[in-house]
Amino acid sequence: MNPFDILKNLNMDSMKENLEKAQAELGTMEAVGSSGGNIVKITMNGRMEITRIQLDPICVDPRDIKMLEDLIVAAHHDAMSKIREQIKEKSGSLLGGMNVPGLGL
Repeated sequence: MNPFDILKNLNMDSMKENLEKAQAELGTMEAVGSSGGNIVKITMNGRMEITRIQLDPICVDPRDIKMLEDLIVAAHHDAMSKIREQIKEKSGSLLGGMNVPGLGL
C-alpha cells in the first residue's frame, strides 16, 4: 500500500483535536516515584517535570550525602517509569497501537 494513500485517508482535524486533548491531559497526569522504602518521594507530571520532592528526615544524614543522592535518583527513575506507563496507556488509543520512534514509550 502506498503510504501517501494512508495520509489522504487521515482526518487531520480529528488528529489535531486528539493531539491538543492529549497535551492538555499531560499537565494533569501525575505519578509518584519512591525509593528507600518511601523515605524519598518524587512527584512528576506528564510533561516530565518534577513538581514535588518529599524527604523523610531520617534520610538526611550529613555524613552520608551520597546515599541521599542515590535515593533521589532512584525515586526520579521510578516516577519517570510510572509516568511513561500512564502516557503509554493514554496514547494507545490516540496512536492506534503504532510504535512511533522517538517517543520512548
